[in-house]
Amino acid sequence: ALKMAEEPHYLTWSIETVAEWIKNLGFPQYMACFTENKINGRKLIYVNGSHLPQLGITDFEHIKIISSEVRELLGIEKIPWNRSISLRHRDNLGLYLEEKGWTGEKADALTYQEFLTTLEA
Repeated sequence: ALKMAEEPHYLTWSIETVAEWIKNLGFPQYMACFTENKINGRKLIYVNGSHLPQLGITDFEHIKIISSEVRELLGIEKIPWNRSISLRHRDNLGLYLEEKGWTGEKADALTYQEFLTTLEA
């Protein structure tokens, strides 16, 4: 788990670092899928089973493995498709990553500590 003010390290990953990570997972054949689509650490937040075919990854078993590895890297749980809207909000890290996924000055400057402070307000 993240310490209070600690930023997730993968948010600063370059496109090349993400491609290398994919290679190290055992999928060197997909490195180009990630580099050609300019997937850096921030964009990795949005990579899931629904988006992988758009990147050119169509093997269902590979999609399941890569999606699982991305969730593990991000430290977020899989959200069931039938999750009730009456349940408590998702974990703080998941909510933070949604905010960091945006581009722009405000998202660039947002730290995990600041985000936690806004949640408590």
